[in-house]
Amino acid sequence: MSDAWRLIVREPGTADAIICEDIDLPAPGPGEVRIRNQAVGVNFIDIYYRTGLYPAPSPILMGTEGAGIVEAVGEDVTDFTPGDRVAYFAKRGSYATHVVADAVRSFPLPDTLDSETAAAALLKGLTAWSLVERCARVEPSQSVLVHAAAGGVGSILVQWLKAVGAHVIAHSGSPEKAAVATRLGADVSLHGGFDDLAAAVRAATDGRGVHAVLDGVGKDSWDASLASVAKRGIIVSYGNASGPVPPVAPLVLGRAGSVFLNRPTVYDWIELPADRAQGWSRLTQMLASGAVKIEIGQRYPLSDAAEAHRALESRKTVGATVLLP
Repeated sequence: MSDAWRLIVREPGTADAIICEDIDLPAPGPGEVRIRNQAVGVNFIDIYYRTGLYPAPSPILMGTEGAGIVEAVGEDVTDFTPGDRVAYFAKRGSYATHVVADAVRSFPLPDTLDSETAAAALLKGLTAWSLVERCARVEPSQSVLVHAAAGGVGSILVQWLKAVGAHVIAHSGSPEKAAVATRLGADVSLHGGFDDLAAAVRAATDGRGVHAVLDGVGKDSWDASLASVAKRGIIVSYGNASGPVPPVAPLVLGRAGSVFLNRPTVYDWIELPADRAQGWSRLTQMLASGAVKIEIGQRYPLSDAAEAHRALESRKTVGATVLLP
């Protein structure tokens, strides 16, 4: 491999479809910065693009976030200079040694935040902020069910919810992961299948159900989520780890108790400069105060991204996963 390379997918498929190709060192255009990666975040959305669940032009450029050192800036960029440490959202293509990102979607790193933590926290942390504070608008003492509570986003959600005073009911796939959720602060930590989950949630809420369900699992968890939410509560379906939720008739939500349903993407919540600034401010506040701690459960060389995908798909991961160039 040359000094500059990236990972791509030419045809959607399994993790074996991820291949490496050499690239010329990219030059930043107007409003862009070139970054030498020090750490790259891994997210389920990467798998959605790789498999074709989310369509993308060929070749599919892998990865959406990372952190590193600014090497060059394009015309009209005034917020960054070479040598600055940043975290960033890529247009796609962060699985690379070098990446060009929009300056407006790059964030300066404080001295207290290392690149690995930043790469693991940016997308998942801003997702947690948008789910808790913008979509569900959780208030103190409200009960919230978090699926996949020991995972990358779930582990942040549990901590963020506790920080805002919520009563957190965590659900995980195994006793070991349930213990992780308990350690993170969950008030009730359940594990196992979905068939009996709603009954356990109702029992933990005196029959009322929860104000909000934060569901990154998708198809397999939908029925349990619907049966767990209180009247006038909200289901925020933000992921498809088990596949997309089947079409939902509005009448079903009415019968469940005038339930709200939201299917957000974090990018809509950080589209405006003021929103990006507020989200990043809240995330860095949570990290600096220790209210949210980022647990990096897995580190892989960038060249082993396929192995990272396999572990994530098989639900063998705990906390965040990062790739190291």
